[in-house]
Amino acid sequence: MNPVLTEEEMRRALFGGGEQVAQGSAPPVQKPLSDIVVTQSANAAVKEKVAKAFTPRLRVTLRVGNEFEGKTHEMVHEADTLSTLLAEQEATKAARKKFRFVEVVSINSM
Repeated sequence: MNPVLTEEEMRRALFGGGEQVAQGSAPPVQKPLSDIVVTQSANAAVKEKVAKAFTPRLRVTLRVGNEFEGKTHEMVHEADTLSTLLAEQEATKAARKKFRFVEVVSINSM
């Protein structure tokens, strides 16, 4: 193989030999700026918000009160998770802000 290749031979090797390029030809003419169309990249495109079809929810029922073995109230808390442990922790944390004694009665899926 010839170690010194001309530019034309390199172009044919890289891009194929379908198009013959004359050695003395002028460089290709660029289009005026008004004819060039600028397209947006994928990152810059406007993203449409997709509505969530289903949000997993659990309903936690608590018995709360401020007196030991005194008057109690039932409180319902809705958690956006499928984990019963996380739902219970979230509900007791919210109930402890107002009440001293918190007891979990039930955890049901909605």
